[in-house]
Amino acid sequence: MTAAINQGTTPEARKTARILIVGGGYVGLYTALSLQRKLKRELKGGDVEVVMISPDPYMTYQPFLPEAAAGSISPRHVVVPLRRVLGQCKVVVGEVKSIDHAKRTATLVTLATEEEGAGAEQITYDELVLAPGSVSRALPVPGLAEHGIGFKTVEEAIGLRNHVIEQMDIASSTRDPAIRDAALTFVFVGGGYAGVEALGELEDMARYAARYYHNVQPEDMKWILVEATNRILPEVGEEMGKYAVTELRRRNIDVRLHTRLESCVDRVAVLSDGARFPTRTVVWTAGVKPHPLLAATDLPLDERGRLKCTPQLTVDGAPHAWAAGDAAAVPDVTAQEPGKETAPNAQHAVRQAKVLGDNIVHSLRGEELETYSHTYVGSVASLGLHKGVAHVYGRKLKGYPAWLMHRAYHLSRVPTFNRKARVLAEWTLSGLFKREIVSLGSLEHPRAEFELAAGGKPPQDPKGSS
Repeated sequence: MTAAINQGTTPEARKTARILIVGGGYVGLYTALSLQRKLKRELKGGDVEVVMISPDPYMTYQPFLPEAAAGSISPRHVVVPLRRVLGQCKVVVGEVKSIDHAKRTATLVTLATEEEGAGAEQITYDELVLAPGSVSRALPVPGLAEHGIGFKTVEEAIGLRNHVIEQMDIASSTRDPAIRDAALTFVFVGGGYAGVEALGELEDMARYAARYYHNVQPEDMKWILVEATNRILPEVGEEMGKYAVTELRRRNIDVRLHTRLESCVDRVAVLSDGARFPTRTVVWTAGVKPHPLLAATDLPLDERGRLKCTPQLTVDGAPHAWAAGDAAAVPDVTAQEPGKETAPNAQHAVRQAKVLGDNIVHSLRGEELETYSHTYVGSVASLGLHKGVAHVYGRKLKGYPAWLMHRAYHLSRVPTFNRKARVLAEWTLSGLFKREIVSLGSLEHPRAEFELAAGGKPPQDPKGSS
């Protein structure tokens, strides 16, 4: 394969080296961008081909999901269209079901698979970048599958925003106090970034929206955060985590530590401390787990189901296989204690992708591989508009300065100048004008009205929304 991109290879003898990237998240996008830049000549000459397989035609910048849910950012600006930014790569919208690395083949299904009726396809490759990310880690809590709401995709974020505003509409119009109380009770399970930031932004939005309801006041709403451990936001440190709890409780948010969700059958959230809350909203953000695809490969996995990797981001013992991000167990060479691995977060994923892209190029050219080494600089978290916590380079910030740092950091990290400009413009406009408080819940069933007019029945939402 080295000869495939070496100078002097004849067209007859040249073989196109196919680099297959599985996953269009942080690692997939940034790796493809790096390869596009470093292998410009080889891609143009047909010596190398980069193929990305992603279930969505876009990459989602997940740290902006809470602001998208609160209406501070348009959903379109939280995602990056893969085909537009990866002009030198082939993007296939589909899902890889299994990988046989010994034979260098991946089995996939695309949007056309069912239409064609021909079954799954197979694609061969020379180099594999496996970065499918993670999926929500749902525990066997009774009623969770029927009534829970996730918060990992842009669709879930916008659906949750519509749902919260819809519950306020229900509470405003019902005469039944039990229905009103359940509609205005919002339970969030998980005290990590996703749970705390989603709750903080949505509570802020709902508090603002209440001024436009004649019979709904902010104090009528119950916001409950359930966390199984003794702290929230562990990434920002113990002191800032305690401050976050104090700040949330000051806003009348019920933060329950050392508590688990036992059941949400019949729309009643039952907690391990004995509390029971009739509610129409249970948001599950209690962690993630490796993508199921990893178990359908012949690559080595650790006890947590992640790919065993080397500091050079190769899959241990599997030549020509690479991994990074949530799916990879990458040794942390900067850690003092042996055996420690890098945290599965965006800060590492973006930096790992750069090294991964460089190392693939080094491998193709027969050069020495680089070692991934990055000292964790800290974390920032938003608790709502103008509120936040940060622990960066040993400095601790809270309130407005931390919120400002949160926005500045993520603005610098969101891919492409186009998205940076659009997000900054939206933040500027949102500071000059009032919030948009509109529920577009009908987007989930866009054909419902026409089906009803044509004599059909409107679809029923299993979560109970109208």
